[in-house]
Amino acid sequence: MKYPTSTNEDPGIAVITGAGRGIGAATARLFAKQDYFVCINFKANTEAADNLALSIENEGGQCITVQADVATEEGVHKLFSAVDRLSGTLAVVVNNAGILKTQSRLDNMTAQRINELLTTNVTSYFLCCREAVKRMSTLHGGQGGSIVNVSSAAARTGSPNEYIDYAATKGAIDTLTKGLAMEVAAENIRVNCVRPGCIYTDMHADGGEPGRVDRLAEVLPMKRGGHPEEVAEAIYWLASEKASFSTGNFLDLAGGV
Repeated sequence: MKYPTSTNEDPGIAVITGAGRGIGAATARLFAKQDYFVCINFKANTEAADNLALSIENEGGQCITVQADVATEEGVHKLFSAVDRLSGTLAVVVNNAGILKTQSRLDNMTAQRINELLTTNVTSYFLCCREAVKRMSTLHGGQGGSIVNVSSAAARTGSPNEYIDYAATKGAIDTLTKGLAMEVAAENIRVNCVRPGCIYTDMHADGGEPGRVDRLAEVLPMKRGGHPEEVAEAIYWLASEKASFSTGNFLDLAGGV
């Protein structure tokens, strides 16, 4: 496995949670192409993560994979301990890990389902942001950095009759983004957020409707679903110096919704 160097020309290390598939995988590929050393975090699908890493390395990129459940203190410490063992500087954290449950109305939801979504989709972001700040903040001796949170257009629409629990977790991420951005702005850390809409990923199958994007495409102003690579480009822009005066902001990628 290759490891990053610490010269000034290197953009640094980019940690991407939930990077084994979909938006996370597309983001990992893009950052690797831009010469970041990419830390691919995943929870369970070792094969997918290893295949992604092999693809990145075959294209000349540098990466490691770290299996860790970032919804737990133990998992987050495992992830960032792996980052600390690298020789480069942590420059970017992309919070992307998340789950979706089968489509349901609220009156059929259980406490177990709701709490699982809250822990996975919200707690993980808070914990990873905490560890990023400890390493990036000038208050803690860091050089600054960028955090990009992956929210959802569902935070604005509410996803009635389908996923209001998921939508609520993403609303929490919007609030986290705004509050943390103001909290650490003077410490050379920028915190921004993307809000994807109907994107072609495997997550819709998790919700029980693999063809959901095709079903909804005609009602979108752009008349099509989006692709993970389009979201990855937005994430990269927000993390890059081209967005150097942007913090606490939201970039919607929902086809006009």
